[in-house]
Amino acid sequence: MPKLKNKSAVKKRFSFTGTGKVRANQSGKRHGMIKRTNRQIRDQRGTTILNESDAGIVRQFLPYGR
Repeated sequence: MPKLKNKSAVKKRFSFTGTGKVRANQSGKRHGMIKRTNRQIRDQRGTTILNESDAGIVRQFLPYGR
């Protein structure tokens, strides 16, 4: 059986935690910051853990991830 390929776009955008959960960047921070509250901007810093239903899609594209 040949090796499966990873999706390059998914490799750049997602990573795995030590326990196998999928880590992603926070969404909603590209533009329109003037409309958002300071609390919302603060809460969207850093990364977040994806929901399991969304994480399953990411795992299909990264067969050799966790």
